[in-house]
Amino acid sequence: MSNRYAAYKELLVEPKENGVLLITLNRPKVLNAMTYAMHTELSNIWDDVARDPKTKVAVITGAGRAFCSGNDLNNPDPDLDMVREIMSDAVRIVRGMIECDKPVVSAINGVAVGAGLAIAVLADISVAAEDAKLIDAHTTVGTVAGDHGCLLWPMLCGLAKAKFYMFNMEPLTGKEAERIGVVTKAVPTDQVLPLAMEFAGRLADMAQHAIRGTKRSMNGWLRQAMPIFEHSVALEMVDFLDADILEARQAFREKRKPRYPSAQ
Repeated sequence: MSNRYAAYKELLVEPKENGVLLITLNRPKVLNAMTYAMHTELSNIWDDVARDPKTKVAVITGAGRAFCSGNDLNNPDPDLDMVREIMSDAVRIVRGMIECDKPVVSAINGVAVGAGLAIAVLADISVAAEDAKLIDAHTTVGTVAGDHGCLLWPMLCGLAKAKFYMFNMEPLTGKEAERIGVVTKAVPTDQVLPLAMEFAGRLADMAQHAIRGTKRSMNGWLRQAMPIFEHSVALEMVDFLDADILEARQAFREKRKPRYPSAQ
């Protein structure tokens, strides 16, 4: 393995012979719930992918039966300095995926929540299990949908559907996500990673300058909307210090329904 990937502890990084780099969120015992360390690693990986001369395409998936169950609510409650670090990493994840000229394919093999969902659907091509649950979840833990939703979903599925799912009115399955345009393909679970790797291999065999230039040009739409993203992530960070998220965390630990102070 290239030394550039040796420092990653919660991501399993596997270069393949055809120029495909397989990145696996690797905490399967907790459905790949995202620690602060994993969040930081995901903010760094796209720069390494972009600079790796041997990598043409990246595939990202989750170990075991989930893609990512979102922020690990057993993470310590953040103080102001930690909130600043989380915001910096969140911005670098989104910008990193947008600015990395090499294609990214996601294999959404199971539930994808919060920041995990952001990575899943920010990919240039996304393959989801038909029965996977795609849940933004921010509002359910008392924060603004800041990771990617306000930026990306109105472009993918329109404002009415985007608001419905950002408000978490109901879970979204992989099959329905394909129908409304949130993911590229939805297939049975056992076909998710093989199809994602097939797409990646095909991309790796194509004219690389043409593919990368096309991605960079199309992502101009996302660059134009970056002020929307940066506004949403700033509001999310304010909520990290609010009573609602503290109640949501406590309710999770006590295995009960939250009673949000702002709703009382």
